Amino acid sequence: MKALVYDGVETLGYRDVPDATPQADEHLIRVDAVGICGSDMHAYLGHDARRPAPLILGHEAAGVIVGGPKDGMRVTINPLVINPDSAASRAGRENLCPDRQIISMPPREGAFAELVAMPERNLVQVPDHVPLTTAALVEPLAVSWHTVRLTLEAIHPAMDRTALVIGGGAIGLAAALAFKAQGINDVTVVEPNPERRAFLRDLCGQNTVAAAEGKYPMVVDAVGFSATRAVASAHTQPGGVIAHVGLGDSDGGFDIRRATLQEITFIGTYTYTAQDFRDTAEALFDGRLGDVNWIELRGLSEGAQAFKDIRAGQVAAPKIVLLPGT
Repeated sequence: MKALVYDGVETLGYRDVPDATPQADEHLIRVDAVGICGSDMHAYLGHDARRPAPLILGHEAAGVIVGGPKDGMRVTINPLVINPDSAASRAGRENLCPDRQIISMPPREGAFAELVAMPERNLVQVPDHVPLTTAALVEPLAVSWHTVRLTLEAIHPAMDRTALVIGGGAIGLAAALAFKAQGINDVTVVEPNPERRAFLRDLCGQNTVAAAEGKYPMVVDAVGFSATRAVASAHTQPGGVIAHVGLGDSDGGFDIRRATLQEITFIGTYTYTAQDFRDTAEALFDGRLGDVNWIELRGLSEGAQAFKDIRAGQVAAPKIVLLPGT
């Protein structure tokens, strides 16, 4: 099969590799669409020791089951492979399973390839009316759905229902969409890049600003750098909630003194539960997450250039989706 392989810092190779081989409890899936995630970019830049080269990256995927009794079924893939018998999994908190694995991280190769193998419990059927390029977005949307759900569970009922989202990439946009789908319509997205800010405003209908002003009861940091944590700390109302989903870096920015004196809740959020993933898929498929007109499609063979363009800040769309076989 053809695959896009991470060979080292800022180096990707498109070449033949051995076909993915499913285990006894797994299905083989022909990948039709796979998105480029921020974590793929971290690996590409050499910032993620968990993803050593050589490795097939990519975990935001949808495709069609090949072979077996469910041959031809259209599916979107939950890339988080867990031990269903762990205490966390039994409690419905699969994202905290101590035995969790994710495709695109050893020992599991990712989905920047023509084929990938996944357990059946990781697959959600895609209705015929939903393009697989849309279905591939369930995974990044689920990350933000989980973040917003935890934020809404944590906010005090006396607080206003307004939100600030820091970062207008896919996770930030997905957070804004998830807030709306979960009943919060007053959302402001901070995006310093003027081209992307215009894209979010004109094509996605988002309320965008170049820099944060004022204070908000709910703040989502969808970037996760020291500078954005500082923004989140400064622009959260007393008694409010900061949800941190970005993984830009790990040091500095958070004002622990202000958070303590103003009783601000800080939540770290990671991926999603299996129920979050299913709920997100349902919301996407029935239109509650809006029209998916904010992606750019490119062939998997063009993947190396796509990474370079993202690295150079030359991509206005929040998400590039790659198409294996092209």
